[in-house]
Amino acid sequence: MAYDARTRLRDLRRAFHRHPEPGWREFRTTARIVAELERLDVDEIAVGREALSTDQRMAVPDTSELEPWLERAREAGVQEDVLERTADGHTGVVGVLERGDGPTIGLRVDMDGISMAESDLTEHRPAAEGFRSEHEGYMHACGHDAHIAMALGTIEAIAGSSFEGTLKVFFQPAEEISGGGKAMAQGGYLEDVDYLLALHVGLDHPTGEIVAGVEKPLAMAHLTATFEGASAHAGKAPNEGGNAMQAAATAIQNAYAIPRHSDGQTRVNVGRIEGGTASNVIAEEITIDAEVRGETTGLMEYMRTELERVLYAAAEMHDCDVTPRVISESPRADSHPALRELIGSVAREVEGVDRVVPSTEFGVSEDVTYLMNRVQDRGGLASYLLVGTDHPTNHHTPTFDVDERSLEIGVGVLSETITELSRRPV
Repeated sequence: MAYDARTRLRDLRRAFHRHPEPGWREFRTTARIVAELERLDVDEIAVGREALSTDQRMAVPDTSELEPWLERAREAGVQEDVLERTADGHTGVVGVLERGDGPTIGLRVDMDGISMAESDLTEHRPAAEGFRSEHEGYMHACGHDAHIAMALGTIEAIAGSSFEGTLKVFFQPAEEISGGGKAMAQGGYLEDVDYLLALHVGLDHPTGEIVAGVEKPLAMAHLTATFEGASAHAGKAPNEGGNAMQAAATAIQNAYAIPRHSDGQTRVNVGRIEGGTASNVIAEEITIDAEVRGETTGLMEYMRTELERVLYAAAEMHDCDVTPRVISESPRADSHPALRELIGSVAREVEGVDRVVPSTEFGVSEDVTYLMNRVQDRGGLASYLLVGTDHPTNHHTPTFDVDERSLEIGVGVLSETITELSRRPV
């Protein structure tokens, strides 16, 4: 890869790193992607409502949470036509490159940041080299900035290659909250895709290592449940209250007692609780946020059903009402063996690749599975590959960073795989 292209990849990644935006609020990120796609002269750019199904969005924040980010993007000079197309939580882009007859190949990357304050320690490279997050309390702590840069680099590489066919690149919003995958899967642009590639950096795989496809991502559901009781004086008349705090505590304790299933891995976690007014008042309203996971979609649904049963039983025990609500979810999808094999064979010839791992168990959840299932249900093939990168600390930590050498390796593997698929379909 030429020096100027390598520098451009690094600069792109750092530009996105400086301006992380959480799910459904990636207004500035969307606009920058659009500008880059226009520079690359792609044949079609679908933005916001054009790229996804409004009704299938999940975990969309309230207007009060969306508007400050929209205004921040406006103050940063984002063009009004992009803001109009992405307003009300309609971020995301699909770029289409048409190069004659041949297969239609999709590439999906995510684009949202995380609600986490980035380290300002001098040993943290983004802080030391001037590209630390400018949005306090938010950062790219999972590598999505690198994913975007690699996708744009891949489009540029394909545009100058012998590729024959159609390339569709899906820049998906709201992955961290599992809210955007289903909406983008049903946005219309996947209907003719023959092959779908998706990727992630790192995940404990070092720079120079490529995993051709992951298996066994856990199906997942995020739930919130609000317990509603009746307040009372905790000293004078506690018996007159309906104790929402007790109901929530009972539910949390019993959630972890849900029997694990013999058919495979299952998970449950309650990660947040909010409510109550004072130590001397019986709590009238308490909300908990929880998640369940399963090795298969069916096992996740088993855990979700059992958790809801626990919630209702705890509410009844303490004379409360409860309203469980699924905020977002994602199914399981596996990488196809034939596509994994092709990716692996291509990757072995890419400069900078030291080791190819044919497959590995993923062990976490990702809503790209909606897109993978959509393609596979129509007879296409999909694979979720890992591009190794040295990261000094784990994902979702304030000092997370990526080895920028992995950017050009990722572009090389992706672009060569896409070109090979156009020559040698599997």
